[in-house]
Amino acid sequence: MTDEIGIGESLVRQKLPHDVDLIITAFLPNLRHIESRFDQTDLNIKELSIGVKDTNNHVDKRFEQVDKRFEQVDKRFEQVDKRFEQLTGELKDFKGDVSRRFEQIAASIERLGDKLDARDARQRSFTLQMFGIAISVSFLGVLGILAKSFGII
Repeated sequence: MTDEIGIGESLVRQKLPHDVDLIITAFLPNLRHIESRFDQTDLNIKELSIGVKDTNNHVDKRFEQVDKRFEQVDKRFEQVDKRFEQLTGELKDFKGDVSRRFEQIAASIERLGDKLDARDARQRSFTLQMFGIAISVSFLGVLGILAKSFGII
């Protein structure tokens, strides 16, 4: 029995290299296919990592552009703030000028009122003088008619 086992083992050993060669040759195309797929996957991963780096670089450049734009906007806001400060100063000056002008107008109106009051007083005096003269002439006319009626004249 040991001889049979020994013969079987030698047959297995003789067939084993041939069978192993068959197994390896059967798997080699599959291994080559798998290896090529791994190579393709590695290549795709490298391309993706390059794409990601390019995208990151592009995003970084865009962020730099956005930062520059924000700096420009900040400068513009600073200019607007300065302009508002200038306008505030100009409005204060304008308010002072308007106040002074209103004071001048009020003083001018007051002087004009005084002139009108003086003119009215003179006109009133003149009117009273004319009325006095008219009354005097009328009184003299009535007195003359009465004197003629009574035969004094």
